[in-house]
Amino acid sequence: MSSVPDGKKLVRSPSGLRMVPENGAFNSPFSLCEPQWVPDKECPSCMQCNKKFDFLTRKHHCRRCGRCFCDKCCSTKVALPRMCFVDPVRQCGECSRISQKEVEFYDKQLKVLMGGGTFIVTSGTSEKSETMICRLSNNHRYLFLDGESHFEVELTRISSMQVLTDGSAPEENDIQSYTSLLDSQYISEGGNSRASGMLLHYKRMGSLDPQQLRMEAGDDKKTASSWLAAMHKAAKLLYEARDQ
Repeated sequence: MSSVPDGKKLVRSPSGLRMVPENGAFNSPFSLCEPQWVPDKECPSCMQCNKKFDFLTRKHHCRRCGRCFCDKCCSTKVALPRMCFVDPVRQCGECSRISQKEVEFYDKQLKVLMGGGTFIVTSGTSEKSETMICRLSNNHRYLFLDGESHFEVELTRISSMQVLTDGSAPEENDIQSYTSLLDSQYISEGGNSRASGMLLHYKRMGSLDPQQLRMEAGDDKKTASSWLAAMHKAAKLLYEARDQ
């Protein structure tokens, strides 16, 4: 065990390949815990093709699922940012395909979220709205909203999120609601509709009363729509991390 300057203790991860903060509360809400590796003695053959391990056929552990495979079934190396593996690491075929999609999220969507978008924000049942810039914090743990006032929403305290969309045709004035991220792992894309806003329900620290926040795209609707689309993808990862 060791420590870092801010006092957070570091312990060895389950794989033994890296040191991680002892307190998981400091992790990004999108992060996943490393799996416990299947012990070598419990894995006489590849868990994919059933080829027996021997002196020539070595066993390898997938860094994402922790299962044992032969070299052929676990030869792909992909970055795994959700477990803080920045450099490519060995993964089985199924896990590598999932990780590859997540790398795109970290390379593109996270930058959009941290760049921010301009929204007209209404808090609770108030009739007063304020133009604010909403962005994801650098540690991915908070939504910062800045205008004449400032407040923060902790992602882990969001109980539901609905992405609002305009009708696909100009004459359609109705607004569709996507499924709550906590009720379903998948959210319908809604055809050709463009994301125009977001409705959040969350709880403030130390409070059991739910709060509501409505955000509608400001003047720069293109940037706001891109931000909402990125938040849509972030919601899926957030749901998966909570469900682990």
